[in-house]
Amino acid sequence: MLLYRFLSFIQVWLFSLQLSAQPITLVSWNLKDLGSSKSAEEVRFIAKTLRHADVVAIQEVVAGYGGAQAVGRLAMELNTLGAAWDYVVSNPTSSSAYKTERYAFVWKKSRVTLQGKPWLEQKYGLLIDREPFLATFSCEGKRFTVVNFHAITASKQPETEIKYLRFLPEEYPGLRMIFAGDFNLPQSHAVFGPLKDMGYHAALQHQKTSLRQTCTNGDCLASEFDNIFYPAGTVTIADKGIIPFYENVESFEKARLVSDHVPVFVQFSLR
Repeated sequence: MLLYRFLSFIQVWLFSLQLSAQPITLVSWNLKDLGSSKSAEEVRFIAKTLRHADVVAIQEVVAGYGGAQAVGRLAMELNTLGAAWDYVVSNPTSSSAYKTERYAFVWKKSRVTLQGKPWLEQKYGLLIDREPFLATFSCEGKRFTVVNFHAITASKQPETEIKYLRFLPEEYPGLRMIFAGDFNLPQSHAVFGPLKDMGYHAALQHQKTSLRQTCTNGDCLASEFDNIFYPAGTVTIADKGIIPFYENVESFEKARLVSDHVPVFVQFSLR
């Protein structure tokens, strides 16, 4: 009996080690006016697309009525898929009423724990139309902070505000920051040079992430806008890529009702 109990303990211990070794999956997704659209069927489809994530950074939640409620509906749908989830929605960003929106995070409670209260970075509220939303999470006693960001459109020169992101690691030297979002620029743009010089790597290289108006001969993606930048010195990447959700929708037109961007993801461990 004692031998049986000892072996059972060893099995549980080894299983717990396997769980702790699992990488964290971070997904970033611009969900195109979440709250002013999205049927119940579309929200459930989004939940099924995200069910394997641990943390999701969402951009383009509408600032007015319906935005926060839509994130809540998404969390409820995720809760029906086999794990318990939680969420937080930012206040509206401080830009003009035309451009203001909310950000959101949803996360799997069995995998990560929210630390403290997330915040909009007010220091750059007058310099960035949609100032980033930051949240710190812990996993196995190690912390990381996701900087959720949606830059102005490519026609308005997003580099004029992306350049301020380089100051955040200096402003919060105790935080391990991961930048995620829709930058409306490719990672090869010179504006990302200062972050790269600080040891940040772009998860995606030469990977288009926005959807074309129409999908022709399998060519469905338009521009390299969405990405995740991580500090290579303290974050180890196990996998990365996009989730081509449009392949699981009956038509490309209906896929664009879900979003005009694909989700991007990284699977990582913390050193």
